[in-house]
Amino acid sequence: MKLPTVFHSFRVRLLILLAALLVLTLGVQYYVNLRAVRSNAQLIVEQQQAIMAGVALGVHSVSNGEYLTDMRKEGNVTLLDKKAGRVEDVLLVDDHGNIRDSLNNEDYTPRENPDGSVHYVQVGDIPLPPLHSAVQITEAYSDLPTGMALARNLRAGDAGAFYFPVETNKGRWYVIVVLGSASSLTSLLERQAQQSLLYTLAVLLATTLLTALVVWRFTRPIKYLSTAARRVAMGDFSFRVPAANPHDEIGELSELFNEMTVKLSRTRELETQLHQAEKAAVVGRLASAIAHEIRNPLNYINLTLDYLRTSFAPEDPEKRQTFSRLARQLKSEVARINTRISEFLNYSRPSELELKPVDLYEIAQDAMRIVGPQITESRINARVEKGDEIPRVLGDTEALHSVMTNLVINAVQAMDGEGGSLSIVLATEDAGRQARIDVTDSGRGIAPEDISKVFEPYYSTKDTGTGLGLAIVKKAVDDHGGTINVKSKVGSGTTFSITLPATGKGERLRNGTQEHTGS
Repeated sequence: MKLPTVFHSFRVRLLILLAALLVLTLGVQYYVNLRAVRSNAQLIVEQQQAIMAGVALGVHSVSNGEYLTDMRKEGNVTLLDKKAGRVEDVLLVDDHGNIRDSLNNEDYTPRENPDGSVHYVQVGDIPLPPLHSAVQITEAYSDLPTGMALARNLRAGDAGAFYFPVETNKGRWYVIVVLGSASSLTSLLERQAQQSLLYTLAVLLATTLLTALVVWRFTRPIKYLSTAARRVAMGDFSFRVPAANPHDEIGELSELFNEMTVKLSRTRELETQLHQAEKAAVVGRLASAIAHEIRNPLNYINLTLDYLRTSFAPEDPEKRQTFSRLARQLKSEVARINTRISEFLNYSRPSELELKPVDLYEIAQDAMRIVGPQITESRINARVEKGDEIPRVLGDTEALHSVMTNLVINAVQAMDGEGGSLSIVLATEDAGRQARIDVTDSGRGIAPEDISKVFEPYYSTKDTGTGLGLAIVKKAVDDHGGTINVKSKVGSGTTFSITLPATGKGERLRNGTQEHTGS
C-alpha cells in the first residue's frame, strides 16, 4: 500500500484519531501536573524563607536588643506578617523559659509590676505547637527550658514550631518560630488537586464528545448500509446508499453495495421477463391447440345453425319466430366464444406491427364512437380533449385502436350504468418527444391490493371477464416502446396514463375538443 493512500484507510484514520486524543489527554494532564508541582515548590520555598526570616529576625533582636515588631516594620518583612499565613509568631525565650519578646502577641511581652519588678510569661504557660529544632545540635544544647518539649512526630495538618539556640552574654536564649496551621497549606494543595481533577475531567469530556462525533461520522455510512440492506431484503432495489468517501473501506463498500443492488434489480427484471416469456410460450402453444380444437367445431355449429334456420324452420309463425330467435342467440354465443379465442390468440402470439405515423386524436374519437350507445344509455358525460400541438406517434393503428377501445369499455363498465364522467385527454410530454394519453373515469375504482395485478393475464375483478383486456393493452403499449400506469381510488375513479414516443417534430394536431354527452 502506497504511503499517500494509507491515510485514506478508515482503520488508519481511526487509529490516528485515537492516538491524537491520547496524546492530547496526556499532554494536558502533564501540563496541569507541572503547574501544580511548580506552585507547590514555590510554596515550600516561601515557607522555608519565612522560617529563615523568623530565625534571622530573632537572632538580630537578641544581638541588638531591639524589639521584634520594630525590626519587622523597619525591614518590611512581608513573609512574617500574620496575614500572610506563613508565620504565626516569633518568640524570644531565655534559658529560664521566660518569654522576652513576641512578634505578634503583646500578651506574651514582659510587663512591669507595681513594685517595679518585671513579669515574664513562661513559655510553658502558652499553647505552643509541637516543637522541632531548626538545626542539628549537640548534647550540650539538648537541655531545654521547662515547657519547650520536643515533639516526636508531626502529623499532616498540625501546626508546628521551630527553635534556634543563640548564645548571649546573658546565657543561652532561644528563637522560636511558630508556624501557621498546616491546614491552610493542605487546603491549598487540595484545591490544586481539585483543579487538576476538573481539568482532567474537562479534557476527558471534550475528547469523549470529539470521539463520539467522529465515530458517529465514521459509522453513519454503516447505518446507511444497514438501512439499504433491510430495504433490499424487502424487495426495494431502487434504494441507493448515499455517496461516502470513495477512498476508504466504507466508501468502497457503499459503491459495491450500490453496484450489487443495480445488478440484483437487473437480475430481477430479467427473471420477470424470462418468466413472462416462458409463460407466453406456454400460452402460445396452448392457444394454438385450443384454437384448432375449438374453432373447427364452432364453425360446424355455426354452419349447421344457418342450415337449420333456412331448412327446418317451423310453418307456424309463432314457432318460426321463436326458432329464429333461439338460432340467433346460439350464433351470438358462438361468436362470443370465437371472440374470446381471438383475444387469447392476440395475447399469446408475437406482435407483427405495421408501424406508421398515427393520429391519436382520431383513434380516441373512434373509440368513443364504438361505445357511443352504451355511453348514451348509461347517461355518461364523455369527451376527448387535446392540448396544443399533439405529436403523431409511430405505431400500429389496429393495435392502438384496441388499446383505446379496451380502456374505454373498461371505464364504461366501471360506472355500472349509473352515470358519471369519462374523458380521454391527449397531451405532450418531454418537450414534444412523447405523447401522453390519460383515460379517466369516475367509476368504482380499484382496490390498492389489486392495482399491481391489473395488467397480469387472466386476472379480473369482474365475474364475466377473461382477464386479458388490460394484459393485451399493456402488451401493445410495450410493443410500441411506451409505458402505462394506473392511479385509482376506491369510490373516486381510475386514470390510466399512457406515454408513447413521438415520430419527431413533424406534423402536429390543432387544438380542439370533441365532447359526447349522454342523455
